[in-house]
Amino acid sequence: MLAVCLPAYKWNRSNITRLRNAGKTEMAPVIMVPGSSATQNRFDSLIAELGQEAPQHHSVLKVVVKTNGKVTTSGVINRNDNQPFIVISFQNNKDGKTNIDKQAVWLNTAVKQLISIYHFNHFSALGHSNGGLILALFFERYLKQTPALRVDRFMTIATPYNETSTSTVYKTSMFKELYNYREGLPESLVMYSIAGTENYTSDGTVPYNSVNYAKYIFQSEIRSFTEITVTGANTAHSDLPQNKQIVSLIGQYILRENFPKLNDQSQRRH
Repeated sequence: MLAVCLPAYKWNRSNITRLRNAGKTEMAPVIMVPGSSATQNRFDSLIAELGQEAPQHHSVLKVVVKTNGKVTTSGVINRNDNQPFIVISFQNNKDGKTNIDKQAVWLNTAVKQLISIYHFNHFSALGHSNGGLILALFFERYLKQTPALRVDRFMTIATPYNETSTSTVYKTSMFKELYNYREGLPESLVMYSIAGTENYTSDGTVPYNSVNYAKYIFQSEIRSFTEITVTGANTAHSDLPQNKQIVSLIGQYILRENFPKLNDQSQRRH
């Protein structure tokens, strides 16, 4: 009996980065993931706001991943639209770490199916609240399953990286998982973490300190990390995706379009 041993190829981060940079497709969708309890319609108001301001038209595809992994879609991506909005939501959209871990797996299922249909190899991503956690876990743990896929830019809005803890010391199980798997993050990623505060302690749901924990996960692992704090009107947790300042930030940094800049004193960068 003849045994033939082939040398294993080690897929380290630099190998994956090199493959991801080898020839980008024209299509680069913006994948949006809503927070817990939200449906595929969560970003309708945001998309309407972007439609009023964006120089280019963006078509919308809505995706729902069932608990059995089946993917259903509604909407159409127009033939010449190279930056469509794809909203990915889940039949089980409940809160809690166990559910969020499952949702990251389902997101991986949906993305793989979308790639097989639309043949893109790079995208940007937007997550509100726990949607940011789902995306972060997907990047850390499952993105490597599709080595040719690259994430260009990533923005999270009011994402509780340390759950609902207000502590600057205590670390929750959700944060520990994200921190432990952080080396799986793509090195070329450009990331923006937006915190909305009514009083510089909370947006009424997510503590500012929890959003601030993003820096411990991303800062030393990726190309660029920026935290932006938005205050003033419409900074309650559920209002943030439609907040005029945040709509402008999405236009400038995710869509990379010539959006009108808001010269608002209530926006701080860190």
